[in-house]
Amino acid sequence: MGGYAFVLAVAAATTFVLTFVAQMVARRVGAIAYPVDRSAHERPTPLLGGAAMFGGFLVAIAVASRMDQFSEMFRESSEPIGLILAAGVMFIVGLLDDLREVSAPAKVAGQVFSGSLLSLLGITMLYFRVPFASGEYVSLSADLAPLVTVLTVVVMANAINLIDGLDGLAAGIVLIGGGAMFLYADRLFKAGLLEGGNIGPLVAILAVGVCAGFLPRNVHPAKIFMGDSGAMFLGLLMATTTITVGGNTADQFSGQTYFFFAPLFIPILILGVPILDTAFSFVRRVAKGRSFAVADKDHLHHRLMRLGHGPRRSVAILWAWTAILSAMVLFPTYTNRGNALVPLGVAALGLLLYAYFHPGVRSSPNGPDDLDEALEGPGSGTDDPEPGVVDLASRRSGSGRSPN
Repeated sequence: MGGYAFVLAVAAATTFVLTFVAQMVARRVGAIAYPVDRSAHERPTPLLGGAAMFGGFLVAIAVASRMDQFSEMFRESSEPIGLILAAGVMFIVGLLDDLREVSAPAKVAGQVFSGSLLSLLGITMLYFRVPFASGEYVSLSADLAPLVTVLTVVVMANAINLIDGLDGLAAGIVLIGGGAMFLYADRLFKAGLLEGGNIGPLVAILAVGVCAGFLPRNVHPAKIFMGDSGAMFLGLLMATTTITVGGNTADQFSGQTYFFFAPLFIPILILGVPILDTAFSFVRRVAKGRSFAVADKDHLHHRLMRLGHGPRRSVAILWAWTAILSAMVLFPTYTNRGNALVPLGVAALGLLLYAYFHPGVRSSPNGPDDLDEALEGPGSGTDDPEPGVVDLASRRSGSGRSPN
């Protein structure tokens, strides 16, 4: 654990320092989100937080490559190069969208290219086991594996981008989820189900590190926004961990005695908040006959704020949901007891009741009608949550984000 802790510290410290540099550069180049009527932020805020994250990632992975503990991951393997190239493509595509309009097809094409680089250079989905079943695992064919890999990258990139609607929300969810995925990978390794050269745990800890370094400047009221460049980059890291840990482990592994957890299902459960939000967004817009790329204000954080929760409390609730989902995965693996989920289920129910029936909801001076007007845009007012969706009027005023 010592080597991972050191890499985490390097990623966090580097990202934190670079956020100040990114702020200065953003002000020089005019990459600023100015408050507009539908924005929750009240002052001009720099947009280039994703650059600080990417810089922290590069420094930390360079340090890791020089450490003996990770020599197996970097020696005679193309996976680290594939990760760096794919992350670079994802970052550049998001950065272009932060600075100027990028069409939805162009953004998705960039995400597909990023996922293709991962697959081409060795990071690919190999097999998976059907959740809640004890049958044989499914091995992906050589022509199907790249497709599933690219699809995972695209879904994860957009899932994190969609949830990035309030200050600190996306970074906090990735920090919690990345930490849980690292601990789960560690349990797999100790059980002999994950090879020592698997890059997944390192990628998870890098994600945790860059988020830990970014959050102090991103919590409400944010001093800097991550932009599409940061959100899509984090989605790439989460997709890589999902593929290399869940998609490369054929054996079931869970403390449950009632059903079998598929390893591929575990990361999806940990990132349940952004994934469910993405799924609900897709179903909601298709049911209304609208394009998925058309923004709306019905995401989870919007609904919580319409219930009367402020930005800080809405973020805390969704962080708590991610922590509970992560604990549902980790507790059984540590206790080997299925009933470990019982107190977590009670906690989840309590959180749900708190979110929907908090006394302040009914007495809030801002009722649902008033909040609908206030929620014309996301809390941070910075990133395009849907690929390529850009409001030109807000872009001209300096905001790089359309309503979620």
